[in-house]
Amino acid sequence: MSVSNDDAPVFMRPGHNAGDLVEAGRWQILIEETGLVEVEAHLPRHLLNPRNQLFGGFTGTYVDMISLYACRTLYQKSSDFTWSATVNMRIDYLAPVVGPRFRLRGEVISNGRSTCLVGSTFTDLQGNKLVYAITTLRKNA
Repeated sequence: MSVSNDDAPVFMRPGHNAGDLVEAGRWQILIEETGLVEVEAHLPRHLLNPRNQLFGGFTGTYVDMISLYACRTLYQKSSDFTWSATVNMRIDYLAPVVGPRFRLRGEVISNGRSTCLVGSTFTDLQGNKLVYAITTLRKNA
């Protein structure tokens, strides 16, 4: 599903600790297809380092959220996706993430029986790559 930014549905409802930290309830879904999700996110002030950039320690939270969501798109019904655990994550920092908005793209690279490998890319609104991550998730099978 591709939607315009003006009337895009939000990423998730409040009530998830990690999601609330990054204010994922305010993210807008731009693309949601099987094995692919792209959102436009904002950079909350409480996640900034002294240079007004995303503090690197919080990058993994964003990666985890978009990876879980990308893996969840593999299921016909969201109720079939009951849990997932991150078993490995590698993050490459290419350039600072600065606000106020940026994009996150999660794409399933490999969908195995019990694991899912997801590539995540952070870009600025001009399409410049800022962060690339690979995440391995153990999923319900």
